[in-house]
Amino acid sequence: MTLDATPAKFKPYTRQSIQNARQWQWMSPDLQEAVQVVSHVLPFRTNEYVMDHLIDWNNIPDDPIYRLTFPHRDMLPAREYEQLRDLVLYKKDDAAIAKLVHDIRMRMNPHPAGQMTHNVPRVNDAPLKGLQHKYKETVLFFPSAGQTCHAYCTFCFRWPQFVGMEEMKFDARECTELVSYLATHPDVTDVLITGGDPMIMNTRSLAEFIEPLLAPELAHIQNIRIGTKSVAYWPQRYVSDKDSDDLMRLFEKVVNAGKNLALMGHYNHAVELRQPIAQQAVKRIVGTGATLRMQGPLIRHINEDPHSWAELWTTGVRLGAIPYYMFVERDTGPREYFALPLARAHEIFQSAYSMVSGLSRTVRGPSMSAFPGKVVIDGVVTINGEKLFALQFLQARNPEWVRRPFFAKYDPEATWLDHLKPAFGRKKFFFEGGEDEHDTAGSLGRVIPIQAVSAHDRRASDSQPDAA
Repeated sequence: MTLDATPAKFKPYTRQSIQNARQWQWMSPDLQEAVQVVSHVLPFRTNEYVMDHLIDWNNIPDDPIYRLTFPHRDMLPAREYEQLRDLVLYKKDDAAIAKLVHDIRMRMNPHPAGQMTHNVPRVNDAPLKGLQHKYKETVLFFPSAGQTCHAYCTFCFRWPQFVGMEEMKFDARECTELVSYLATHPDVTDVLITGGDPMIMNTRSLAEFIEPLLAPELAHIQNIRIGTKSVAYWPQRYVSDKDSDDLMRLFEKVVNAGKNLALMGHYNHAVELRQPIAQQAVKRIVGTGATLRMQGPLIRHINEDPHSWAELWTTGVRLGAIPYYMFVERDTGPREYFALPLARAHEIFQSAYSMVSGLSRTVRGPSMSAFPGKVVIDGVVTINGEKLFALQFLQARNPEWVRRPFFAKYDPEATWLDHLKPAFGRKKFFFEGGEDEHDTAGSLGRVIPIQAVSAHDRRASDSQPDAA
C-alpha cells in the first residue's frame, strides 16, 4: 500500500450515516442492529481510513479494530439490550428511549476516579470549567474545540464528553482562566491538553491554546503534553492535511521556546502502526524535536496478545517513539465487556516485556488510574506462604505515596484496585488511612487538597510552623 492509497480527505461516519459506507453491506443484520441500538448509549464515530485500512472485514466481528470502534450487543446486559432494541426499532418512543439511555449511562460510572468531585480546581469557591488538577505538578486542560475525535473507541473512559451529558462535560472555550491559574501555581510543571482529541482542531485553533503557555510568566511550565488518538485513527493530520506543515512549525515553535512538547499517542494494537502513513506521521512528529510517547489500555477482545504489544513497542522505538504506559481498562462504560483480571493483565505485560529489548522497556504497566493515583502491578509474589500482588504508586494525590511498595491478597478474579484486599491481615491499605508499620496518625492517608492560592500566600504559609 502506498501513501496515495490512503484517504486524503477526512470522512467520518456516525449512526446516522454509517449505512452510506460500502462496508455496511458486509455486516450481518445482527451486527447492523447492534450498532443502531447500542450507539444510543455509547458514542459511535468512525472514519474512512479506519474502515479501509485498519479493519479486516473478513474477520468481523472478531477483528480487534472492529471491536474497538463498532458497538456490540454484549456491551449491554441482555435485558437492557432487549429493552432498548424494542424501543429503538419497534416502539420508537423517544421519551422512553431517553429515560432508559440515561438510566443505563448513570449505571456505567460515567466519571471514574473522582474526576468531577475531587479533580476540578476551584477559585473563590467556584469550579474552573475545563480544568482538572489531580496531581500537584500536572494540570489537565479540555479545550471545547477539541471535544470530539477522528473516531471513538468503544472502551473510552471519557465517553460522557461525547454523548450529550452536558452536566458532566469538561470544556473551556478559551485559555484565559488556565493561564491565570498556572501563573499562581508555580509548582505546576506540566500541562496536558486533552479531550476528546485536541488534534481534531486545525493548527490555528490549536495554536491559540498552546502559544499562551510559552509566555515568560509561565517559565515554570516545562512540559506541554497533547493526548491524542489521531496518530492511529487519522495520521494524515501530520502528513497530508492542508495545514500539516503549519502543525509541524507549531511543534518546532514550542521546542524552540525551550519547552518539551510531548504527544501522548494512544495506540491499542500493532496494526495501527503498520500503515506507511502512520509510520511517516511518527517520523514527522519526532523530526520537529517533539517526543511521541505510546500508551494504551489492555482490553479484552482487542489486545490480549502479548506479541501485538511487543510489535507495537518495537516498531515505535525504531521510528523514534517512546513506549510509556500499558493501562488497565478503567472501571467505567461497558467495563464488564472489556475488563481483564489483574492477574491476567500482569501475565500479558510480563510476556510482552520479555520479548523486547531494553530500549522498549521504558514502558510501565499494567497501571490502574484509580482514585488515589496510578497504581502499577509489579508482580505476583509469595511471602510467608501467602500469594500476593506487589504494587506501588507511580503517581498519587499525595506525593509521599509515590514509589511506595505495598501488597494485596492475590485474587485471580479482581479487575480493579477496589476489588483488592490488604495483605498481612491489615484492614485497610495505608492510603485509606488504615494501619501501617510507619503510621504517623494517618498522615500518609491524608489526601492533599488542590487549592487556588497565590505564590505570595504560599511563601507566607511556608514560613509558618506546621500546625500539624
